Order: sequence, then structure tokens, then C-alpha cells
Amino acid sequence: MPRRHIRVTGAPEAPLRAALAALRAELGVPESFPPAVLAEADRAAASPALPEFDATDIPFFTIDPPASTDLDQALHLSRQGTGYRVRYAIVDVAAFVAPGGALDAEAHRRVNTLYFPDERVPLHPLPLSEGAASLLPDQVRPAALWTIDLDADGRTLAADVRRALVRSRAKLDYEGVQKQIDDGTAEEPLALLKTVGQLREQLEVERGGISLNVPEQEIVEHDHTYELTYRAPLPADAWNAQISLLTGMTAADLMLSYGTGVLRTLPAAPDGAVGRLRRTAHALHIDWPHHVSYAALIRSLDPHQPHHAAFLQECTTLLRGAGYTVFRDGKLPDITTHAAVAAPYAHCTAPLRRLADRYASELCLAAAADQAPPGWVLAALDALPTEMRDASRRAGAVERACVDIVEAALLKDRVGDLFDGCVVDVEEHQPTLGTVQLESPAVIGRIEGERLPLGERLRVRLTQADPATAKVRFAPA
Repeated sequence: MPRRHIRVTGAPEAPLRAALAALRAELGVPESFPPAVLAEADRAAASPALPEFDATDIPFFTIDPPASTDLDQALHLSRQGTGYRVRYAIVDVAAFVAPGGALDAEAHRRVNTLYFPDERVPLHPLPLSEGAASLLPDQVRPAALWTIDLDADGRTLAADVRRALVRSRAKLDYEGVQKQIDDGTAEEPLALLKTVGQLREQLEVERGGISLNVPEQEIVEHDHTYELTYRAPLPADAWNAQISLLTGMTAADLMLSYGTGVLRTLPAAPDGAVGRLRRTAHALHIDWPHHVSYAALIRSLDPHQPHHAAFLQECTTLLRGAGYTVFRDGKLPDITTHAAVAAPYAHCTAPLRRLADRYASELCLAAAADQAPPGWVLAALDALPTEMRDASRRAGAVERACVDIVEAALLKDRVGDLFDGCVVDVEEHQPTLGTVQLESPAVIGRIEGERLPLGERLRVRLTQADPATAKVRFAPA
């Protein structure tokens, strides 16, 4: 998933969208799937491997953006004694993708779905990711079905995962869910999303975890000029994310107990990265006293305020040290936790969009059944961190290039204008080059000048803004 969510609307021939299309061509992003892959996808869609256990009586529902059709997860919540039962169904990609086949090879070539502001490049062919594998409403689907029992405080009591047939009853979106919960019309399985979500949020605070809930940026075209807006996430977004986090944490604990697995790990952020973030806060007039922790600051921000939203976007830079850690045969790794989650964590809830999730799911299914993992999983395990690292770098390069293009488009008619900003970074070996964060619009760009005042506010002049070359350049005024 992208760290920053940027959306662009407008005609395909508009300059900004044309620049994004040129970027895809420059990066060699595949436009389509090879014929052999599409043929295998059609065969798999017509005849997936189906499990014996039938859980289609559980009235699952999905929560996604309205236009989404690649639905990885469905959920159902209920009361269980004085606590709660979370059922979470996740697409069983292995029911469709045979090891060693054309589909499998292409998935290992792509590794992740790539997100551009105007479109996405999927990991799996659409007949699977938006068709036969997707948890669309009123369709019977093979899934990895998690059952997680929580106590009255939302702490995990017991967990299990097994293959099952499931059927979602409804495709919901965040705004609709929020409205139903707020006006009291939500039935209990949906109303409990708030209850369980808030309990899990409180536990996150207790363990020192951080959920960024990054706002979505939208670039809107008006008469060949562009305007930047933010869509702040709703509380329902955060509650739903807590269910996914719960499942990822449960998966990590299960694999650690089993002795073989793949974790999503993140060491504590280096002081330099936090220092840069403090300078960004200063540039955006966000008060961050030294006695206030990063986690406490994040929870105090209001993503509806543009300068807070911009700061939350920059906070994603602290996630860049995340990686995948494989272990086997009971030899646990030195680092098992994810610093932002503040607990062991695994990616397992988005297998339609992320290769590692298919393998984590298989390892959890084996652990829950107390069986040896499939040979094809063990054979691929050691190479998986490198594959995911390379794919993350590619996705990061795409994200950075998209941000550059979007910000260049936003400023293209303002070359020569003056702005208030703050130098948030200076090149160690080339101190005449640095990065400046503007106060308004809240964009960042490269700055060149003698003795750049790190951490100080200054007036800067825009010297270049070209969407075609994805370059934004400033100089001290």
C-alpha cells in the first residue's frame, strides 16, 4: 500500500495525467499481462481449489472506497460472553495461483500493486483481483478465515485460522459506515466496529503504537491550473484499520510460536529522521515541545487542518526503514517488532496487492493446523525479503516521482513567486543543496544556495516547476 495517498482527476490528455503516463513508460511499468498469464488466470477463475469447510452462513461485509472492486478482506463482529468475536476473511490467493505456473512467476516479477495518482498497476490480473478472487457481495469465495476472540478490554484471548468458503452480504464504504454508526441505524455486527475499534485504539496507546491515518491528497484541475486539497480519514477508517492490525499482530504471534514465519519489522527511527520531522513541524507552525513524544504529537493533530494534514504526510518518512524478516526452525530473529505497531506484526491481510501476504497466510494456516508448511512456501521463503525490499524501493521511487510531478503541476504557473518556507534538510557533502518545506501551499522542493539555514524560516523564490521533468526548484530570495 502507498504511504502517501494522492489522487488526480481530469481528462487523460491533461498535462498532469500525460506526465504520469510518461513516468510509467520511463519506469518500464507493465501495461498489461502476458497472454499465458491471462489464460492461466481465466482457467483459475473458472476452477479454483475450494476448501471443504463452509462458513457461508456468516453474514460478512466489506468496507472499502466506493469504487474499489479488489476486495481483500471481509469481516463480521459479534459479542462473545463479556467480550467479542472478530471474524476476518482474507482472500485465499493460493486457491487460484499454482506454484511454479505463469501466474506465480508474474506475481514474483511484479511483487506489489503499484499506485499512481491516476491509476494502479495490479499484482494479479483483473479477472482474479477484481473478479473470481475478490470478496464481492453475494459471491461464494475461498478464504483464509480468522476467528479472534477478545476480552471485554479488546485483548486477544484465542485465535484460529482455517480455509473456508465465505460469502459477503454487503459492500460498504467508509462514509456510509460512519453515517450508520453515527445515526444509530447500524446493525450489531457493524455497530461493534466502533466498540472494538476504540478498544484496540486504547490498547495501541498503552503499548506505545502509532497509527498515522494519513489524509488523502487530491489534485483538482481548474482551467489548466491545479489546486491541492486533503480528505481527512473518518473514524471508521481508523476502526477498520485496527481490525487489520489486530489480524497482522495475531498472525505474527502465531508464526513466532510456531517457529517459522515472515514478519514486517521496523527498527526505531534514527535521530536524524526525527530531527528532520521536527524542522518540518516548525515550517508548518506546528508546536512540538521537546517533552512531548512523537506518538503524543500525532494523536493531538487534526487531519482536517491542511498544515496538520501536510505534516502527517511527511510522517510517513519514518516508515522507510521497514522490511521483511524471515525465520525458520525455531531460530527467532534479533528484531521481531514493528516500531510503529509497538508489537510483532505481519503483513497478511492484502494478498491481492502484496506478494508476502500469500506466504504469511500459508504459514499461519500451517501453524494453526500444526502441520508442516507446503514445500513451495519454504522454497520461496529465503528470497522473499529481497523481493519485497526491491519492490518497496520501486514503489517508493514511483511515489517520490509522483509527488514531484504533482507538486510541479501545482506550482507550474508560479515561477518567480516568493514563498515562506523552512529548510528541513541539507546535503551533508554538498551544503549548498537542501530541501525546503513551504508553509502554503504545503509542498516540499529542492533548494540551492549558499549557507542554507537549516531549521530556520526564510523567504524563497520558485525558480523551476516543470511537470514534464518532475522538477521543483527554489532559491533563497
